Amino acid sequence: MGQIEFQPREYFESRGRYGLLPFRFMQFSDTQRLLVNEVGEHLFLTNEHFNELVSFRLDRHSDVYLDLKGKHFLFDSDSTVPFELLALKYRTKKAHLSGFTRLHIFVVSLRCEHSCHYCQVSRVSTDRAVYDMSPETASKALDLVFRSPAESIKIEFQGGEPLLNFNRIKQIVQEAERRAQESGKRVDFVVTTNLALITEDILEFLRDHGVVVSTSLDGPEFIHNPNRPRPGNNSYQLTIDGLNKCRASLGFERVSAIMTTTKLSLQHPREIVDEYVRHGFESIFLRNLSPYGFAVKTQSRIGYSMDEFLEFYRVTLDYILELNRKGINLVETYAQILLTRILTPFSTGYVDLQSPSGAGIGAAVYNYDGDIYASDESRMLAEMGDEQFRLGNVHSNTYEQIFGGNLIRSIVRSSCVESLPGCADCAFQSYCGADPVFHYASQKDMIGHQPTSEFHKKNFFIINYLLNLYHSDETIRKIFWAWVHNVPASEFLREVA
Repeated sequence: MGQIEFQPREYFESRGRYGLLPFRFMQFSDTQRLLVNEVGEHLFLTNEHFNELVSFRLDRHSDVYLDLKGKHFLFDSDSTVPFELLALKYRTKKAHLSGFTRLHIFVVSLRCEHSCHYCQVSRVSTDRAVYDMSPETASKALDLVFRSPAESIKIEFQGGEPLLNFNRIKQIVQEAERRAQESGKRVDFVVTTNLALITEDILEFLRDHGVVVSTSLDGPEFIHNPNRPRPGNNSYQLTIDGLNKCRASLGFERVSAIMTTTKLSLQHPREIVDEYVRHGFESIFLRNLSPYGFAVKTQSRIGYSMDEFLEFYRVTLDYILELNRKGINLVETYAQILLTRILTPFSTGYVDLQSPSGAGIGAAVYNYDGDIYASDESRMLAEMGDEQFRLGNVHSNTYEQIFGGNLIRSIVRSSCVESLPGCADCAFQSYCGADPVFHYASQKDMIGHQPTSEFHKKNFFIINYLLNLYHSDETIRKIFWAWVHNVPASEFLREVA
């Protein structure tokens, strides 16, 4: 650019007859720069075209100029339409803020008959019912849930193993349905369970009340059982048996599974994916370990570096895309969430990729004892002895104190990526988010130091890799659009061929 940046203001005012709208940029390769505007629309420009753009020498009749204008990187008239369209897209991007807290997680019991090495919860044995949520605590928690201004509410049951206190689940579901009818709200239910204790009576209740089931499947038996030990060493078989029972009773689409990556998992990416395909799943969420609970204590046995996980993620995603090319429909869920943010103006409900963070304002956790936390990870920190993110208690605090107090305001202030150091000027800002709980747990600071943050490292790598794939292969581009639209890739490839 030479000395252009040091010219007086009059020099720029006389150039080009177009103005620049807000955008961020980065050197993506030796020859290209990536530009991303306030609503996540992106373009690649050659270094030469970028220099012409910012020095107001771009040819107004060129395709590059028209692309930049169409995607709201520049404007060239007195019309307010470009600004109004940009504002509309920005409101759409931030739609997750409307309605305030929508996801409410009930920890109905800390008891569990599994002893998973990576468990984030300080679980207790199955005979200690003192760690079960009481009827009074459940009702008090529901009082707060239905104070939320959200028209649509989701209640998720977690533990421990929540089925060990199934009577409390029944109470909450039935009471929430009655309150929803009275208030005109919609309420959905999810139970997160290892499926070992599933019975026909439980299935009948879940079916009658439309409760969705989420379980854990870490891969084939030789991975799942060591990851998730229980008496009898039969966790895998119980999971598969329970999975088949749930699908037969509730419907195939009302049962999902998640996996957690351990050191053992890193060696077997294809086997893990093949296990999901073998059981008819059409999505898999590649999750890394978190710095909470027993995962910290067992780090030396099951842990790994972020670099090792990202290499595992890259290899596994490549294999998933290879299967999609062959007509096997399987979506990697984290990539799907990021691609939705990259390719569309639409909001996603994933709490960890929101700005401000969804901790407290997007999701809240009601512990068995009535304590309320800003997120599930916040509760795990408390189980480790640090109650930094405890918002209050259902028995002693009001809705206003819990969801309008100093703590939740501090969480919001510390998680707006638009103003955070290291995030404010990042080209990936529109795609990423903030995780104050993670940064507090790993760096003892809610804002965090982005250059050394594993949260930042993970998202920067994956976003960069997805953009490279999207812009380098036409077939992958079609597969990614199929994922974003929730259309089977095989059908999408056939339709656009």
